[in-house]
Amino acid sequence: MKTDAASTETVTRVALVTGAARGIGAATARALVAEGVHVVALDWCAGEDSPAGYPQATKADLDTLVASLPAGRVEPVVGDVRDPAAPAAAVGVATDRWGRLDIAVAAAAVIAGGRPLWEDDSLDLQWQIDVAGVWNTATAAVPAMLAGPDPSGCRFVALASAAGSRGLFHLAAYNAAKHAVVGLVKGLAADLAGTGVTACAVSPGSTDTAMLAATADLYSVTPADLAAHQLLRRPLTPEEVAATVVHACSRAGAVLNGSDVAANGGFGG
Repeated sequence: MKTDAASTETVTRVALVTGAARGIGAATARALVAEGVHVVALDWCAGEDSPAGYPQATKADLDTLVASLPAGRVEPVVGDVRDPAAPAAAVGVATDRWGRLDIAVAAAAVIAGGRPLWEDDSLDLQWQIDVAGVWNTATAAVPAMLAGPDPSGCRFVALASAAGSRGLFHLAAYNAAKHAVVGLVKGLAADLAGTGVTACAVSPGSTDTAMLAATADLYSVTPADLAAHQLLRRPLTPEEVAATVVHACSRAGAVLNGSDVAANGGFGG
């Protein structure tokens, strides 16, 4: 919550988080609630039916997130960010329930690959979720922010990756998608110049999530083997990455506008 210095009125900010049922998305939702923010938690809850080749979060995971937080602070929405109607509906939940939207965190993503580019058929899926999903989220969220009572406090944050600034072996499609997320956010920030709304990317390294386990499976190694490529020599926790995301969502986070913020534990070091 925020207290305006010019008055005693207390304002509660409202956020949309995609990919919110587990991993960095869930950790971000929890951290935002701890900061006094109301959250609309959007997830496709694909479970075992995921086209990504590894199980996704389930409706039970989303329900567990909601149950773990104070009553009335989180509104769950099941929807696929590949469909522009899903983030639009989630924004509608925010404005109908709380009358505003101040923050959007585009965390929904999948990983696939494990083969050289010329043998990899996973680009379309990752492009639709990891890139178009961010685009759809911004298309739905940004107009609500601009029309809201305090655009200067509004933040759009997309989860990119260390793969958004380097090439990773047998992950050309994922590299392409995450590079595109960084470019998308930079373009969005330019479009928002002078409005008060800001946009940035946060790029984690190897983080202890289901996606890291899926990546390790692609290489037939362990998550610890992947984390050995970070100077921390361990996987990041979702909560560690979420702390950076929450800072980017804050009023002080305005200085990160147009940036790709590395939260990668020294990945590649």
